[in-house]
Amino acid sequence: MAPSSSEPDTALKGGLNHGNGSTTTAQNDTATLEKTDTILTFGKFKLRGKTDDLPQDWWFASTAIPLLAATIGPLANVLSIAALVSKWRVRLPDNGQLPGGLDALGTNIPDPEWEIILNAISLGCGFFGNFCLLLNFTQRIRYIIALPATIISWYFATGILIAITVAMNQYVPPVRPGETYSQGFWHAIIAAVLYLIGSMILMINMLGYFLGHYPQHFELDDDQRTLILQTMMFFFWLAGGAAVFSKVCGFSYADALYFCDVTVLTVGFGDVVATNDAGRGLVFPYSVIGIIFLGLMINSIRKFASGMSKDNVIKKHTLNERARTFSRTVTSEKELRERLGLPPKRESADFRRQPRIPSNLETVRRTSLDQYGHFAVQGKNITFREHKSKAPAQGGGRGGAGRNHRPKPPLSRDAKMQQRAAGKEPHIRRANRREKLIMLKEEKDRFDAMREIQAHTNRFKQYYALGWSVFAFGILWCLGALGFMYAERRIQNLSYFDALYFCYVSLLTIGYGDFSPRSNAGKPLFVVWSLVAVPTMTILVSDMGNTVVSAINRGTFTLADWTVMPKEGVWHDFVLKHPRLKGWLERRTKKIEEKKRIEEGFAVQNPDEEEAETGNAEEDVVKVPTLDRLAEEPPKVTEHDLARKLAIAIKRTANDLRAETPKKYSYEEWVEFTRLIRFSSSKRPEEVDEEEEEEGLIEWDWIGEDSPMLADVSESEWILDRLCESLNRYTRKQARDTKRHKLEHDKNFTIHSPEHLQLTSESSRKRQALHHDHHVEAYPAHPGPRNPGSYSHPHGLKTPVLSRGLSGDEVFRVRHERDRERDDDEIEIEDAGEGSSGGSGGSGGSGMTAVISREERGT
Repeated sequence: MAPSSSEPDTALKGGLNHGNGSTTTAQNDTATLEKTDTILTFGKFKLRGKTDDLPQDWWFASTAIPLLAATIGPLANVLSIAALVSKWRVRLPDNGQLPGGLDALGTNIPDPEWEIILNAISLGCGFFGNFCLLLNFTQRIRYIIALPATIISWYFATGILIAITVAMNQYVPPVRPGETYSQGFWHAIIAAVLYLIGSMILMINMLGYFLGHYPQHFELDDDQRTLILQTMMFFFWLAGGAAVFSKVCGFSYADALYFCDVTVLTVGFGDVVATNDAGRGLVFPYSVIGIIFLGLMINSIRKFASGMSKDNVIKKHTLNERARTFSRTVTSEKELRERLGLPPKRESADFRRQPRIPSNLETVRRTSLDQYGHFAVQGKNITFREHKSKAPAQGGGRGGAGRNHRPKPPLSRDAKMQQRAAGKEPHIRRANRREKLIMLKEEKDRFDAMREIQAHTNRFKQYYALGWSVFAFGILWCLGALGFMYAERRIQNLSYFDALYFCYVSLLTIGYGDFSPRSNAGKPLFVVWSLVAVPTMTILVSDMGNTVVSAINRGTFTLADWTVMPKEGVWHDFVLKHPRLKGWLERRTKKIEEKKRIEEGFAVQNPDEEEAETGNAEEDVVKVPTLDRLAEEPPKVTEHDLARKLAIAIKRTANDLRAETPKKYSYEEWVEFTRLIRFSSSKRPEEVDEEEEEEGLIEWDWIGEDSPMLADVSESEWILDRLCESLNRYTRKQARDTKRHKLEHDKNFTIHSPEHLQLTSESSRKRQALHHDHHVEAYPAHPGPRNPGSYSHPHGLKTPVLSRGLSGDEVFRVRHERDRERDDDEIEIEDAGEGSSGGSGGSGGSGMTAVISREERGT
């Protein structure tokens, strides 16, 4: 028997529902087969498809490594070109003796033919591997084909270059000290290293795919695509400019590449300069366009690094901060006892009959908790140090600190945080008793806690980027100085301090010219090192602008407010920021006032004056309602007033979106926004869940994973989306109410059959009066509320509505249900006949009236 339309089809995995016919079933079957066929398992290897919804990790291997390889590949191609077009050996003058035997003055020695052929093959392999990687990014070739092709091609390229260098050193080495290797040789060495690094990191990427950590398709955003394109354009500009300047100025290709590098990086040592007017004229457009390309590439690198850290480091830090806040959060004395592992509070019968919630945390601390340890309360932070009991009670009673009392995990809407809190070991829980707990009793407390998490995350983001920039700068500075010290040992005999000085002035693009690369090994090393170090230095300066420079600016403004340009109220703000100083000043002021009152004598209060306070501390305290209470209590205004406020709020948030800096709203503003978001939603929880699935978020927790402050968009954009969804819910609700009222109104009308009609003269007169007032019904003389069943006659007459009969040719006058109650014995129905004249309700000629008893009417 074939399954029905509501029975699940068990032939496929996952179960498909046949609810929309065979076409929908076939589409669902195909989609299910595609999902089940996305993973092919071979032992420990899991080959995933192009795209799927499975979780992904190894974020550095999946995204950063391919982009790093896309940057290394073009640079290695440029160096391979320099190695191919340059001779690998030079003969030095004066048999290599200084000062005349400089590397720059050497003459080329012809290379063997096999070296040129193998070098060309290596360059072709490098280009082919880079081309396959580009096709992989553009999805022209499958990942499983393109990436192995890139890895194998680059391994061939580096293997051939290493084989050439070994063979050259074995069979035709330069005769020292009169001969040495040229810049082309060192370009080949560095290119081989870059090809090898690119192949190895791509193998890590491929290993992650084989282990099933991510799908084979590279999900590149616009910034990443721009980075790849700008990197290729920059290196093309660098290699093409070297070819042009070598032709115009008579440089070797290696010297021309070095000249273009120091020109674009604005270092300008002055050791290699344009020798003619044509070369100097070409410097104008070449340097400007090259600097623009360099700036765009640096900006793309910074955006990419910032995006990677935001998605994988900053969000993780925020999650850890929220988990730490949840692990420290308590909302009542009962939860405080559970968190500290203390036994529950024993209350007397009188206290149970009249429960009283402590007004503040000091009251909680003074009641019965001091017997278990020492409590230190500072604001919302609670620190507890347990007393060392000689014989603690095993049952967690009053005699001990309740070590065997297992605390419950903190309540949270975030399942991950609940699992973390529940998975803590006993020794970790005992250690956490000594850390500061946070008392979050009100909704505003949770809002402020999330604001603190945001501020801490923002500081972490700034200093995290600054720390990595400083680390990268230090590594490149120190390692670069070590490399130049060895490369320039024969010609300049640089010490390590001299090499550090040279690298520093090069990184800052100062370029005094007292030290510059002069050896055949130093110039290729400087080309590669500078292309990595100078952008790193630029990113470091940018990160310092958000932290160090901002702190210096704030310090400068503060100094100006206190000295040169004093600011009004600066002492008042300073005192408010330091509670101890404020308390000392208040106590001192109070003592001075007391002494002054004693000297002046005490005054008797006028009994006619009203007291400023009621004398009841509880009544004098202004209780601020929570956000949930304000948002859920019945509004004092109508829904139409809230709808108008909703439109105004939408306009306001839309204007806030145009602000230069993202707007952060206060708690009071969030209270009003929350009321406008929730007033249009249903009150029943199940309907709220359905609305959240269809429209958007309605209920949230400030420090939960659904917090508005954790969204990827600004607060204004998030609020604008929720307000628009609230407006949509309100309009749909109004449409449903209108439809329901219309249906209820239609039930109050009854149309009877014309077979029971009976002619009367009274019906004819009423029909004529109705025909006379037809235009009044269609176009009333004055606006006002109208009854759906009738309209108000100017003279006070109430005229029934006309309704067409079953045949379509007869027009009946139907009375409202309330009219039938007044006239239970008969109902008058008129027949317009076929000779009715003009209008929709007007009729001429005689009419008929039927008198129907209750038994004949039925329902």
